[in-house]
Amino acid sequence: MHRLRLAAAICAATLATALPAQAQTPLRWLSQSQAVSTQFPIESATLERLGAPGTGLAVTRSEFQALSLNLADALRLVRSGSFDVVSVQVGLAARDDAFLEGIDLIGVSTTIEELRAAADAYRAVFDKRIQERFGARVLAIWPFGAQVFFCNQAIRTLDDLKGQRVRSFTASMSKLIEQLGATPVSLAFPEVYPALQRGTANCGVTSVTSANTGRWPEVTTHLLPLSISGSMQAHLVNNAFWARLSPAQQATLTAESRRMETELWDLARTVNEDATNCSIGREPCAKHARFNMTLVEVAPADAARVRRISEEAVLGEWAGRCERVYPNCKQTWNETIGQVRGMTIR
Repeated sequence: MHRLRLAAAICAATLATALPAQAQTPLRWLSQSQAVSTQFPIESATLERLGAPGTGLAVTRSEFQALSLNLADALRLVRSGSFDVVSVQVGLAARDDAFLEGIDLIGVSTTIEELRAAADAYRAVFDKRIQERFGARVLAIWPFGAQVFFCNQAIRTLDDLKGQRVRSFTASMSKLIEQLGATPVSLAFPEVYPALQRGTANCGVTSVTSANTGRWPEVTTHLLPLSISGSMQAHLVNNAFWARLSPAQQATLTAESRRMETELWDLARTVNEDATNCSIGREPCAKHARFNMTLVEVAPADAARVRRISEEAVLGEWAGRCERVYPNCKQTWNETIGQVRGMTIR
């Protein structure tokens, strides 16, 4: 009898020890960051904290690239529940809903400060739209950084883009490129390097950091640091998964996501200078690969031209597409981003 009681006690103790592990909620996180990405350490630290003892979360991280998944399908992947949290490149995913592209239209917000004001103004309506259309909610919104021009031939101003084939990844970016007299070529990021190498694209638009880590300076010669957007990103969580979390788990996921968001905004502010220095072979260069590109001085007339094209062509074209899926699109944009940026869609 004593042995039976002892065995029962051991069994109960073992069961009690195992219960917390059994109570853990699996969290499937789909990321677009890779080990070479400057954002990778920040996101990885976030996942480590989310999976720490006491959170009740068991985090599994996957990558779009490793699974051969298309970044443009991010909204569908989070809506279907294939993953619980998905990192979304908003401009690419906006093919499923033009309204989302409104957060970062070409030529509207060209500095980090302008981007932050625009994102804060649009956040509530952006989140509401994500919940209504895609069964998910926003955990974090952040930028890759200033989107600038890399060309495999000499350029001095935007006029030199006329007749060239320029990589684009959003509809409003393609509109700007057309207005500059160039031909937009829609290419996913991994496709750009070989396109620039073979000459099927003459220029490409991306952040300096992404271009450097993607080795674009090996196949381009000139960098025009004229920012036309910030390439906004978002981390979204599936609503059904969110509902299964305890209030404490929801609070943890929210807090860690906001911390990650703040750190990614800070990174976008600071990393651009080092990436530019390294790409053109200038000191200080500490965190990126060193190349020897030619840095083109941005003409004030070019910056003014981008703003004018945005107001006269980009905003109206986007509003037309957006109104077809979201009848109050124009008014909503004018009352949010338009108000903080001093721009109006007529």
